[in-house]
Amino acid sequence: MKNLGIKPLVHGGSLSRQVSLQLESIIAGQEIPVGDKLPPEGALCDMFGVSRTVIREAITHLKSQGLVETRRGIGTRVLRSLPESKASGKKIRLSTIEDILNILELRLTIEPEVAALAANRHDEQDKQRLISLHQDFIQACKHATQAREEDLAFHAAIAQATHNPAFATIYEQWDVGTIPRAKLMSVEVDLQTTYQYLQRVSQEHSDILEAILARDPKAANAAMYQHLSRAYKTYYSYK
Repeated sequence: MKNLGIKPLVHGGSLSRQVSLQLESIIAGQEIPVGDKLPPEGALCDMFGVSRTVIREAITHLKSQGLVETRRGIGTRVLRSLPESKASGKKIRLSTIEDILNILELRLTIEPEVAALAANRHDEQDKQRLISLHQDFIQACKHATQAREEDLAFHAAIAQATHNPAFATIYEQWDVGTIPRAKLMSVEVDLQTTYQYLQRVSQEHSDILEAILARDPKAANAAMYQHLSRAYKTYYSYK
């Protein structure tokens, strides 16, 4: 495998940010030319000495800059050597807010009822999967990532717990871009704010999980609606 000149990471900072910065430099220097693919996820883990969660977080950041695209079964391909925009303003771009609100509007019409159905229909295997994925989310939050993959996985597992394949298929078509904060550039979110936000999300997930496992569809519907509605109001306030 080509030597990309990867430097050791510094402990104490955001590992995903350090990885993304190095990859940005590698792409800008055309060590991986436009049209070529990045090394596979597992190889990047070995090269940087980090977990898959960190690599996925870094790749998500590169996607947000328009540098790469990922296709299932193909890999991550370089689209351009420099970001689409060099702007690094502290405010979230209006187009980004509109994207977030559109996605949340869609989710608000679907996911509360999905949670209610999961409360009625989940089995023991679903229960264990949901508990495990919720713990994965909590652990990811502790490791200075934005836990996007874990967030999406938790919501997808709720859809699976409905035992309606149509709902599960919808989630299979979505990626981490469905999670609102996946649309935010790192310069738009400081670490302390992110940590506090994720603590709130974790508690909301816990409320949803508790209602589902209690087989209380009304409470599950309300908890999911509250979770997504709060997010909608938060991002709407940036308009």
